[in-house]
Amino acid sequence: MTTTLPSPDETAPETTSDRAASRPAPSTATKPAPVPSAAPGARTTRTTRLRTEPRPVIRFRSSRPDLAICLGLLVVIVLVQGWNITGFPALSDDEGTYLSQAWAVQQGEGLAHYTYWYDHPPLGWLQIAGLTYLPALFSPESMNVATMRYTMLLISAISAVLVYVLARRLFLPRWAAGVAMAAFGLSPLSVHFQRELFLDNIAVLWMLLAFCLAASPSRHLWHQFAAGLAGAVSVLSKETMLLVLPALLVTLWTHSHRQTRKFVVTGAITSCALVGLSYPLYALLNNELFASGNHVSLFDGIRYQLSRPGSGFILDVGSGSHKTYESWLYYDPILPLAGVAAAVLLLVVRRRSVTARAVAGPALAVAILALVAFRPDGYLPAMYVIQALPFLALVLAGAAAGLVHAILYRGRAAAGPLAEPGTEAEAAEGPKTGEPGAGTTTARRFRPGPRRTLVAALALAVAVAVVPAWAEGNHDALTQDANRHYRAAAAWFETEIDDPAATRVLVDDALWLDLVHDGYEPGTGVIWFYKADLDPEVIEAMPRGWRDIDYVVSSLTVRRDAPTLPTVEAALANSTVVEVYGTGDDRIEIRRVDDRAGTTGTAPGTGRPPTAGGAL
Repeated sequence: MTTTLPSPDETAPETTSDRAASRPAPSTATKPAPVPSAAPGARTTRTTRLRTEPRPVIRFRSSRPDLAICLGLLVVIVLVQGWNITGFPALSDDEGTYLSQAWAVQQGEGLAHYTYWYDHPPLGWLQIAGLTYLPALFSPESMNVATMRYTMLLISAISAVLVYVLARRLFLPRWAAGVAMAAFGLSPLSVHFQRELFLDNIAVLWMLLAFCLAASPSRHLWHQFAAGLAGAVSVLSKETMLLVLPALLVTLWTHSHRQTRKFVVTGAITSCALVGLSYPLYALLNNELFASGNHVSLFDGIRYQLSRPGSGFILDVGSGSHKTYESWLYYDPILPLAGVAAAVLLLVVRRRSVTARAVAGPALAVAILALVAFRPDGYLPAMYVIQALPFLALVLAGAAAGLVHAILYRGRAAAGPLAEPGTEAEAAEGPKTGEPGAGTTTARRFRPGPRRTLVAALALAVAVAVVPAWAEGNHDALTQDANRHYRAAAAWFETEIDDPAATRVLVDDALWLDLVHDGYEPGTGVIWFYKADLDPEVIEAMPRGWRDIDYVVSSLTVRRDAPTLPTVEAALANSTVVEVYGTGDDRIEIRRVDDRAGTTGTAPGTGRPPTAGGAL
């Protein structure tokens, strides 16, 4: 079903914003009304052109220049993000948790490798289970965190293409869309985080799809309703994407026709809500919606997320939030700082700039995410920046496009600052074959002069500042092997333990699946260390507590959280080091728990005498 737009005469009372956001969308059933030309002898002004000439529609699939730019950048992005993907960054416990839950789904064990307790909606790792199903089917041992990072290349590639498509649908010129795609895919922040098996990366893909549908040039009603569906899938993939939904609604409102806006927004909200309600409905059908003393519940999961200890104010030196913020700037200070500044600029000049209005949705998304990050005592995880990356790239490209257009055209075509690149700027590129407006000229081609020289100088200065910084920021990602210690620890448990099925080991989830593949009993043999204190089934399987544990793999995550977990802390305190891989905070220690009944001169599970060692 499509919406048929009225002729320009019927839309004459519209404001400049409404006219600028309107594009003709011919219906399959009814031909669009003919566009009248200006009266003979009438003076042609920018306002007249907006009323009498349709705004160019970007047909991505039939535009060879767009396809060439997008494909070229995509190849570079995939190469950079795929190079050394198993070696950097270091494996994280969160990655292991999501992949282990996906493994449990594949094995038919349920929604998690332990009791599912509604900490996150399960749709994210259900998608990971689908992505990794075929590799795990043909090579079960490959179902580990490092190897399955390759599946994230597909997510990153699709997301990068969607950034380019969205930029063009927001009427940014080709070079600006290319800048947005390159910034999203090649920023050291992106290379670091998009490699990892995080739910946020999957959620970002769905939200970008929702924005592309909301800004669809054809304005099919099913596109706009589907934007609400995609937004709901994004939120169910990672619940923090709920923050971006207001920005999606702004994009829907801005890029829909005035006569159907209320209907479109209502339909999108309805479709989003219906899909989103499937999660509490699942909990209700399982009698796990409301809190109870004898089972998990959705309300308990929500209460936990809302009551997590804060990490401090982001500008308070020494707080956890400030350390997270510094880690982002360590990899790339350019994209987050310049992107936030560009978002503020676009929101400030929104009433005077067509470009700012077109990019209002991404700008609002950046503003909301930044404000939430600046909560006085909120919880700020490192992966929080992932959901901001595409919008930072888009607003930065949008501000750059507006600035370039202002330099080139201000005072020449009665265009104000940050004016619309979809009219004069697009016309400067030349009309596109097969698009409305082909064969007409709405702006002159200007010969090289001071203005173009200034633009070239600015572009060169930006390239000189950004390219070396990003090359240095990506150096470790392309050359360092931060996971060799994890591989060494996994190899030790594969070769040094004679009876894995009878050995109990505490590990973080980054190693959990490696030991499962080596024959250790999932759940109560190889134990995700949190569950030794928090899961009733695991606690019941260890009646003597830490004395029923044979080994502890002491990683940074285990040592950091052990003080809040009595069983884990006691196991560490009553253990000696067998092997150590690495130095400093990133070291991996294999520790044997000593005070264990039945120990008679042999190391548990090995049949060999204990190895002397001490804590570092």
